[in-house]
Amino acid sequence: MRIELATEPGDPARPNEDHAAVILPAAGQGGSLVLLDGVTPPAGDDGCLHSVPWFTARLGGALGELSVSRRDMTLSEILAAAIARTAEVHRHTCDLSHPRTPQATVILVRWDEEQVEHLVLSDSALLVAGPDGRITPVLDRRLAQLPPAVRAMRDAVRALPRGSAERAEAGRAYGAAVEALRNAEDGFFTAAADPAAADRAVTGTWPRAEVTAVAALTDGAGRWVETFRQGDWAECFALLRKDGPQRLVDRVRELERADPEGTAYPRGKRHDDAAVVYAEF
Repeated sequence: MRIELATEPGDPARPNEDHAAVILPAAGQGGSLVLLDGVTPPAGDDGCLHSVPWFTARLGGALGELSVSRRDMTLSEILAAAIARTAEVHRHTCDLSHPRTPQATVILVRWDEEQVEHLVLSDSALLVAGPDGRITPVLDRRLAQLPPAVRAMRDAVRALPRGSAERAEAGRAYGAAVEALRNAEDGFFTAAADPAAADRAVTGTWPRAEVTAVAALTDGAGRWVETFRQGDWAECFALLRKDGPQRLVDRVRELERADPEGTAYPRGKRHDDAAVVYAEF
C-alpha cells in the first residue's frame, strides 16, 4: 500500500487541533484510517479543563484502537464507544453538558479483503477512487446547508471591513446563531460528549474491488476546492495522487497568503489547521 499523511497548524504559535492516523494491519487484516478536525472554541468558558488537542488525541486514539480490535462493531458503534470512553476520562472534572465542551469532526475508514467501510461526521471530506478512475466525494453537507437567515448573517459579516467594531459585533451574532444549530435537530453534528451523535454520521460500505484509493481531508485542506475553487474534488484527488498531501497543504497556504484579508476568497480564518491522509490500496 501507499500511505501518505500531512498535517500543519494554521498558526505555528498555536497547537494543531487536527488528528490523523492510519493503523496497519487491523487485527491481522486490512487497516483503518482516522481523521479528526478539532473545533476551536470561542474565547471564554467552555466548561472543560482540557484543550481541544487533548480531546482529539484521546478520541482519535480510541477510534484507532476500537477500529482494529472490534471488527464485530459497526463504525457508528465504534464512534459512540469512543465518544463515551473519552467523556468518561474527564466527566468528573469538567462540565460535559456545556455546548462548547471539546469536540471534533470525524472521518473513519476501515477496510479488509472484502469491503471498505466509511463514516463521515461534519465538514471534513472523504474522497473514494474507483477502478474506472471515478472519484466519489462522501460529504456531510449539514454545516454547509445552514438556514437562509444564518447564511445571510454570514454574508453580512464578510461584507464589513476586517478589524472594524461593526464586523466584530456582527461576527459574534453570527457565531451565536451557528452555535445554536450545533448538535441540534435541524442543525449539524460533531463528536463531543454525547455518543448519540454517532447515529447522525454519514456511513456506508463499498466492495473492496470497487475502491482503489481513499483520501481524507479536514476543511483546512479542503479549502483548495471549497474556498479557493482551484478545481473540483476529482482534480483535488489527482493532485494528491501525483504530488502527495504535503503539496496540497502547501498550495493552500500559498493561496491563503495571496489573499490575507479574505477579500477575494472570504473565510472565517486567514489560515486553518490542515490535515490530509491518502491511502492507495
